[in-house]
Amino acid sequence: MAQILDNISKIVTLSPEEELLFLSKIEIKHFKAKSILLNAGEVCKHSYFVNSGLLRSFTINDNIVEHVLSFACEGWWIGDMYSLLSQKPGNLFIEVLEDAEVVLLSKENQEELYHLIPKLERFFRIIVENSLVAYQERLMDNLSLSAEERFDKFCKKYPTLIQKVPQKQIASFIGVTPEFFSKMKARMLKK
Repeated sequence: MAQILDNISKIVTLSPEEELLFLSKIEIKHFKAKSILLNAGEVCKHSYFVNSGLLRSFTINDNIVEHVLSFACEGWWIGDMYSLLSQKPGNLFIEVLEDAEVVLLSKENQEELYHLIPKLERFFRIIVENSLVAYQERLMDNLSLSAEERFDKFCKKYPTLIQKVPQKQIASFIGVTPEFFSKMKARMLKK
């Protein structure tokens, strides 16, 4: 419980009563690796906070090729923002990559908390703004950087993920095929 409260306290300060109220509105679940928290075509009903473990969001195109949109390790939030906000079926899968303890905050409870603890609305607005900035930066990187530059940036930005995430998922995240990724890494190691 302390971890999610620490995450919130980086942006807003809750009173002890507000902390208890917040904690009464969340649910903690344990998931095994390879569990699917959300399937494409379902409505996303929760925001997910990772207490421990590793999750990823991805989509699958018509050619059955996976495209990784994001990873979430300890202390990070993840969800299908389009589906959560619109309450329409989404396009993302959310999968557990390694056994995880995850905090679930339902859309209904989140909305209720906005009214009961208005500073939580500020907290989530800032989280969403940071997410938007990260996605915009990633889009610009995909348009302007080479695959090697994108991989180098990934390594610098997420050094702990390099050892935890399968290489084919890193390849997908940076927008290359696993075969190209393997050849690219071999070239980079020779330099």
